[in-house]
Amino acid sequence: MTATIVLGAQWGDEGKGRVVDYFAERADFVVRYQGGNNAGHTIVVGDQRLALSLIPSGILYPDCTPVIASGTVIDPAVLLAEMDMAAKRGLDPSAVRLSSNAHLIMPYHRKLDAAIERYLGKNQIGTTKKGIGPAYTDKYARFGIRVQDLFDPKIFREKVEAALEEKNKILPRIYNTLPMDPDEIVTEYLAYAERLQPHVTDTSLLIHEAIRAGREVLFEGAQGTLLDIDHGTYPFVTSSSPTAGGAVVGTGIGPKAIDEIVGVAKAYISRVGTGPFPTELHDEVGDTMIELGGEYGTVTGRRRRCGWLDLVALRYAVRVNSLTKVFLTKMDILSAFDTIKVAVGYRAGGDRHDEFPSQQSVLYHCEPEYVELEGWREDISGARGYADLPSAARAYVEYVQEAIDTPIGWVSVGPERTQLVHTA
Repeated sequence: MTATIVLGAQWGDEGKGRVVDYFAERADFVVRYQGGNNAGHTIVVGDQRLALSLIPSGILYPDCTPVIASGTVIDPAVLLAEMDMAAKRGLDPSAVRLSSNAHLIMPYHRKLDAAIERYLGKNQIGTTKKGIGPAYTDKYARFGIRVQDLFDPKIFREKVEAALEEKNKILPRIYNTLPMDPDEIVTEYLAYAERLQPHVTDTSLLIHEAIRAGREVLFEGAQGTLLDIDHGTYPFVTSSSPTAGGAVVGTGIGPKAIDEIVGVAKAYISRVGTGPFPTELHDEVGDTMIELGGEYGTVTGRRRRCGWLDLVALRYAVRVNSLTKVFLTKMDILSAFDTIKVAVGYRAGGDRHDEFPSQQSVLYHCEPEYVELEGWREDISGARGYADLPSAARAYVEYVQEAIDTPIGWVSVGPERTQLVHTA
């Protein structure tokens, strides 16, 4: 595992937290490369559940350095609250390292996010209203404010005032909300600077030196491939790049430095919010997946939409990310069903699609073509070796592996970190 990327191969919520935690136990650095506090991961340790949205799960291990790289957007109040929560759990947040180039989520970003969603009405994107999209918008418009700006009060004030000169025209006139006071924002954010300063560094250099020294570095993505701003189901996507390409851009590490790319895929599939979803189930089977799988968002608590595994979409994720292996999660949930379906193709307008459609209008009208496989109807949560799985469960794994032409290296059979099976 010298330099490994772990990313979501579906619409997020694949169980990346427990996968990253599994690898993090042997890592020297765990690096979050994109997104913000709009995506969370839950780690189950014994009877404790630790929900994080910014700090990488490497914080669980005293010899591991958690790194938040420049591709992220940071709400400092949320980050500091997570550090405090970690400290109360007996963890040491002093090792957290934060890129000086990461952009800040400002109060006007959160206000704009909520106002825009309200304004869109039935055409809402389904954002978390955490300010992520507007923060990335300002970043690419070169209006953004970065972590390093907190340490020069004069520059910080100038940037806040310049931003509000524009935002205070937009908020009242278009979205019918009150203008914002720059003094309040400056006072609030400069108060964060002292606590954040010991954590701020050049994370690109830090990671580069770690890889050169042969240290174990794990890159952690938020959300999933189908939510990528360039390669996802636009516009129902996130505002950054959760794909493998986003890892190298978001950290400042060249692609030749990466040794392995592990895609995390649920044994069924889910997504939060709106957007196309060919295999979505609106029946008792879907409800069972939601209830048994605890399919509610870590950050928002929103009920996820669920459906059968989509192999067309998973092959797309393999291609877009150059996945070297897949980690299949939540196999135990499928124990509830007599038969199990997987989508092997789509039909739309009389045409068959074996590849994920690039046209959104086509994807909306896709009907899945299923292959039905035998279920196993027995508890697999105690399996620790591949041979411990029922033959029908092994057949399911092998069918998926052949269909995506990528090895499935691990299968999770429960939420605990020990509840997994190596397939080889």
